[in-house]
Amino acid sequence: MDKEYFAHETAIVDEGCRIGKGTKIWHFSHIMSDCLIGGNCNIGQNVVVSPKVVLGNNVKVQNNVSIYTGVVCEDDVFLGPSMVFTNIVNPRSAVVRRGQYVKTVVRKGASIGANATIVCGHDIGAYAFIGAGTVVTKEVLPYALVVGNPGRQKGWMSEFGHRLHFDENGMALCPESKEKYQLKDGRVTKL
Repeated sequence: MDKEYFAHETAIVDEGCRIGKGTKIWHFSHIMSDCLIGGNCNIGQNVVVSPKVVLGNNVKVQNNVSIYTGVVCEDDVFLGPSMVFTNIVNPRSAVVRRGQYVKTVVRKGASIGANATIVCGHDIGAYAFIGAGTVVTKEVLPYALVVGNPGRQKGWMSEFGHRLHFDENGMALCPESKEKYQLKDGRVTKL
């Protein structure tokens, strides 16, 4: 049976991976053993996906991204060029810490900008937006806009990718999609 995904001839896909229909894996990327990659994903050039990583459907991984063991990305996640996850809190070259990997979950629809670093153990909420170069050192709320080093929340984003501006009643409208959002008790919900 022919595989239902595309892998460029220079890509390496190790044994034991499950890769969904319509996924594309580009030049010089390495998909390590026991990964689970959903359908219609795009894995850019020079990407490393370590063992047991889980990527949902329609995940877009740009060039030069490192996704280490312990990372789970739900559906529709965007990982910008050269961003990186960590998976050990206190790495030392001379100390073997395999088996101490810390889990990080990136929830549905979240976007992580170019050159961002996600320190392990800090989940990214659904539809959150992490700006380019940001260093995430704590949990990110759903719909949050986080920028800087260390990352700090500077606002809220719509599912469509627009900054939300809330009125005095805690209501906002996405300018393009016309979706309505409510800010209540420090959390955003889509109505």
